[in-house]
Amino acid sequence: MSSPALAALAALPQADLKSIFTTDPDRLSKFTLAQGPIRFDWSKTHLTDALVDGFLKLAEEKGFAAQRDALFAGEAVNNTEGRAAEHPAERGEGKADSVGRAKMFHARMRALIDAIEGEALAPIRHILHIGIGGSALGPDLIVDALGGDGARYDVAIVSNVDGTALERAISRFDPEATLIAVASKTFTTTETMLNAASAINWMVEAGVEDPYGRVIALTASPEKAIEWGVDETRVLPFAESVGGRYSLWSSIGFPAALALGWDAFESLLEGAAAMDRHFRLSDPKENAPLIAAFVDQYYVRVLACQTRALFAYDERLRLLPSYLQQLEMESNGKSVTRNGKPVDGPTAAITWGGVGTDAQHAVFQLLHQGTILTPVEFVASIEPGHALDPAHHRALLVNCFAQGAALLRGKDNDADPARAYPGNRPSTTILLDDVTPEALGALIAFYEHRTFANAVLMGINPFDQFGVELGKEIARSIEAEGPKGFDPSTMALIDLAFGGM
Repeated sequence: MSSPALAALAALPQADLKSIFTTDPDRLSKFTLAQGPIRFDWSKTHLTDALVDGFLKLAEEKGFAAQRDALFAGEAVNNTEGRAAEHPAERGEGKADSVGRAKMFHARMRALIDAIEGEALAPIRHILHIGIGGSALGPDLIVDALGGDGARYDVAIVSNVDGTALERAISRFDPEATLIAVASKTFTTTETMLNAASAINWMVEAGVEDPYGRVIALTASPEKAIEWGVDETRVLPFAESVGGRYSLWSSIGFPAALALGWDAFESLLEGAAAMDRHFRLSDPKENAPLIAAFVDQYYVRVLACQTRALFAYDERLRLLPSYLQQLEMESNGKSVTRNGKPVDGPTAAITWGGVGTDAQHAVFQLLHQGTILTPVEFVASIEPGHALDPAHHRALLVNCFAQGAALLRGKDNDADPARAYPGNRPSTTILLDDVTPEALGALIAFYEHRTFANAVLMGINPFDQFGVELGKEIARSIEAEGPKGFDPSTMALIDLAFGGM
């Protein structure tokens, strides 16, 4: 390891989780933190005082404070593309000019929402949101988590270029009462534009008089949207410096703001802004995203854990694992440092997970008795999202807490090793007061800053994503020039599916 601080961390003894609370009676108070509507509990991880001190030295070695300040100052922290990463400005935390621009764009979005609510376009009941990646995952998470039966419109979010996804969405919508939101930062994304064209054709075939008059464009390239056929008054821009997977706070959040109401969207932004201020101003030892990154770094860089599992013990948060897969793996799945040199160890773990008790009956066998050490993260809410018998939510939370306890404690069984549980397996618990817009905004911002903190500690740039480009380039070349020059396997697959094209 080229980092002296990281090498020192690797030399520290590994704590025994089974006895960690008896050897450190103050452990719970030291390794839990309440921030706004969220409580973070790292006490069942291998984190120790010595490790925290060591990671603080690593953060100092990597210039964490300066890079964090650069992020909020709107400097070009995305060095490979020469851009700032100004998603905090969308929440009101950042460079003054950028915050002012975000407020202006938000005001434009609110005015258009007011017009839609006043039926200026038509009596709208359905919203068809078309995007992919960050242009779909964020809105999908927000609408699903906060909508429930209280959403004011039916919302379908379509990302897959597979026509089955779009067909299933529009089959339940009345085209005369549907609004189409096309979300693409460049307004050239192949999958999105193909889905958008098919949605327009659906309206044309249904006899809608002015299909393009039902389209709202959410983009950082307004001129491209206008060229495609969207009137300028229905283009909702956002800044080029807002990355796709960090963009739900911008006009990309339009379907959530429309479906949930502007007050809910503002509360989402305010919750995120509170986490921004916590991350920017808190002492490092009490900084939730930074401490969480210390935990991540210990398991990935020191113990060489290749995966991290996240389980949402709340149906409202069922899309959180999918959202975090992109956020964490697209941001930090890199093999070179900010200066283009090979990294000196593993970077992002593979993020995966599922929902509550469903996952217990599917994958927890491996987590409890398998040979691969996997840090586990539980996310739950004290308040339920339903009005059914409280026994439902009690059973849900009891199961959540029991799983963490079982991973920690284990159970010996010398007579029957197949029924033995080794224990000493780490878990983090994140407990929300309730799944409200404020709490969800804070939670997502926490994960964004945790991802950034991890990147700084590894010396990589979390804001580019060149790894997604090569496959797309090859797909475009096959479409444009036909199959030639590929490996025999690829050629055979193309021949089998398309008859050689």
